[in-house]
Amino acid sequence: MSGARTSLRISLASLRAHKRRFAGTFLAVFLGVSFLAGTMVMGDTLKASFDTLFTDANRGTDAVVRSSDVITVPGGGQGTREPVDTALVQRIEAVPGVAAAAPNITGAGQLVGADGKAVGGKGPPTLAGNWIEDAQLNPYTLTGGRAPKVPGEVVINRGAARSGKLRIGDTTVLRTPDPVRVTIVGVAAFGGEDGMGQTTFTGLTRADAERYLTPKPGLASTIQVRAGPGVGQRELAERLAPVLPANVEAITGQQATDESLTMISGTFLKIFTSLLLVFAGIALLVATFSIHNTFAIVVAQRTRENALLRALGASRRQVLGSTLVESAVVAVVASTAGLLGGIGVAAGLQALFPVVGFPFPDGDLVIGVTALVLPFLVGLLVCTGSALLPAVRAGRTAPLAALRETAVDTSGASRNRAVLGTLAAVTGIALTVTGAAGTSDVWLTGGGSVLTLAAFVVLGPVASSYAVRLLGAPLARLRGVTGGLARRNALRSPKRTAATATALMIGVAVVSLFTVFGASLKATMDRTVSRSFAGDVAISAPVFGAGGSGLSPKLAPAVAALPQVRTAVGLGRGVAKVDGGGRALTVTDPAALATVLDLGTVDGSLTGLGADGIAVARDEADKHGWTTGSTASLVFTDGKRLPFTVAAVYERADLAGDYVITREAWAPHRVQDSDTLVAVAFKDGVSTGDGKGAVEKVAAEYGGPTVQTRAEYAKSSASAIDMMLTLVYALLALAVLIALLGIANTLTLAVHERTRELGLLRAVGQTRSQLRAMVRWESVLVAAFGTVGGLGLGAFLGWALVKATDSSGTSAFAVPPAQLVAVVLLVGLVAGVLAGWRPARRAARLDVLRAIATE
Repeated sequence: MSGARTSLRISLASLRAHKRRFAGTFLAVFLGVSFLAGTMVMGDTLKASFDTLFTDANRGTDAVVRSSDVITVPGGGQGTREPVDTALVQRIEAVPGVAAAAPNITGAGQLVGADGKAVGGKGPPTLAGNWIEDAQLNPYTLTGGRAPKVPGEVVINRGAARSGKLRIGDTTVLRTPDPVRVTIVGVAAFGGEDGMGQTTFTGLTRADAERYLTPKPGLASTIQVRAGPGVGQRELAERLAPVLPANVEAITGQQATDESLTMISGTFLKIFTSLLLVFAGIALLVATFSIHNTFAIVVAQRTRENALLRALGASRRQVLGSTLVESAVVAVVASTAGLLGGIGVAAGLQALFPVVGFPFPDGDLVIGVTALVLPFLVGLLVCTGSALLPAVRAGRTAPLAALRETAVDTSGASRNRAVLGTLAAVTGIALTVTGAAGTSDVWLTGGGSVLTLAAFVVLGPVASSYAVRLLGAPLARLRGVTGGLARRNALRSPKRTAATATALMIGVAVVSLFTVFGASLKATMDRTVSRSFAGDVAISAPVFGAGGSGLSPKLAPAVAALPQVRTAVGLGRGVAKVDGGGRALTVTDPAALATVLDLGTVDGSLTGLGADGIAVARDEADKHGWTTGSTASLVFTDGKRLPFTVAAVYERADLAGDYVITREAWAPHRVQDSDTLVAVAFKDGVSTGDGKGAVEKVAAEYGGPTVQTRAEYAKSSASAIDMMLTLVYALLALAVLIALLGIANTLTLAVHERTRELGLLRAVGQTRSQLRAMVRWESVLVAAFGTVGGLGLGAFLGWALVKATDSSGTSAFAVPPAQLVAVVLLVGLVAGVLAGWRPARRAARLDVLRAIATE
């Protein structure tokens, strides 16, 4: 017991005497724990916010009557259902226990703001529907004005009014997707907030909602039902079931809420929080290298001190314990501070994501027990685990080491390390290449990538000697003695240089990986559009993601009537079950489609598909064993199962999709009709400028969708990738920052270690500016080594990721030299100088005589 107390006293005394030594470790743990805690708090907050959101939306609804048939396509959310007959409202109201029932007609509807630009649509949907008169069934409450009474009058949510700078009495356009002139007569709040999260809502009269949002009057998306006193939700649903048609069901309001939450939590939130946790893991991995390096240097510098303790009777266990106690104290203090920092990170993320285009529901931060305990334990484990090997090394210090000068670990490129690292590198690269280029196996590629990364870490000390000699070769010529000394300092401890640079290498590798992957995605999209789009201009909605209302189906015929236009084809979207699985259908004129899109080789004919013909992409046809003349069975949302004859099999599904049917075939089953794209080809002799100008005039009459040339369309299709990369860079900045703090901390410790040496250099004539330059150039060399290694590793892993995820063999691989050079210059040079600025400044301030007298 007394030995443990002695170790604790020694540890605390050492921490008090050398606080600056552990500043970098404290910051690394603090930042890593902050990001992890912030991520978990953000995830809990989002889940709670969506829970509140959907609960408020269904607060007054005890039962929901809807179609029982649903078709869900990949990425289609909760799926598509057939509308229900509004005549059911009277039958439902007659059921005992029903206090009120109201049809709920919901569809896409995007407002145009006072500046002529669309409001919302960057992810959250832009909705329109009928204004429900029953205040308890309507989740929206009027905060100004009145409810719509006559056609053309609308109520909009407060958030949409603010975003679009719209006021009561203003007249604007509502895209449904057909443009509708509306007058705002009221503004509403949702549960006291500006809206349902970032979703926009426009409330119409029931007649207008039926006219613009349904295929025909008398249909509704669902029927909302409120129970009378003493009737529970489950009991109400059971009472409704006997009076409903065979293809209609009644679920409780709580079930409707739970389904929405499951859809959000099970897909979007899970993916989103997992992504944030991955970046938190990267930051902690980088921090691990920085922390380990700090303790390794500290232990090496305290060799003589530990030996004296051993000579005075301290056991190995006590020396080991004192080092681990130091790491534990740093871990506890930094992790505790990191928890507080995590709350700040969560608040920052909550404000950041709406700015970069990822809006979320508003709400107070939710701080759960797990979000506090787990990051704290991870910080403790990372810090103490990183210090374990240096602590074991400290415990093995021999008492005779007290007779020697301070020993610094200068071991590096051992033969065993070189052989083991080379073997791991060859194996890892072979597995990665096989998985990426050979079998397109993501797991094999991932395993090979991890082994390759491990090989880079093992080979670090071996490579650092050669890399620093090569990278530092110009310094001796350009900076003379100062540059030569900087190079020799970086070479004197290969392990230290490699460990310091490895943290930065990992951060740069991940940045490079995403840069290459993003550039490859953009190149793939550009190649897809260039290869498949044979038109001159494309008309598309000016938004991406779940929001927006699409394009009016009337737009394509109006553009086709222009004298400059040869063909204008609209591409709509439908859904159906094909062999039991939900599939997206492209609804268009197949014969005209072939004139504006390159479908490759076509077997059969695209003309005359009529109401019972379908064109299928070759890959899909091969999966089902279809050829021209085969019969495909399609089940639509109305429950009708119809046979379709495969009239054509086409090669390229890039823009056309896997299944193509006519508007005639889709019309009996459609809900709210809209196009996603209008492809336009001009007549011979019409210039792109003249044709585009004419098309823009017509498009302005249909809500002003974007008219783009082929190149502009390809570029805009990749805009979401730029947003993704911006977000990724922002998240990875933390990992790079931790790595640079590691470099700064290593240099600070190196300056302390070389105090006497630096004093002697100053005594023989080295100026302060030369000393500062020497330390800064040493920092640049270490940063350059990490950056170049990370750049090469990241580019290789980026290639592997592109190839491994390309099962169809259509993806393009692209390396953006300008962006990668920017990474090298910014991180390798500028950041290297910044990391060395404080250590260099401190070194230059050393008192010459005191430095020389230092032991």
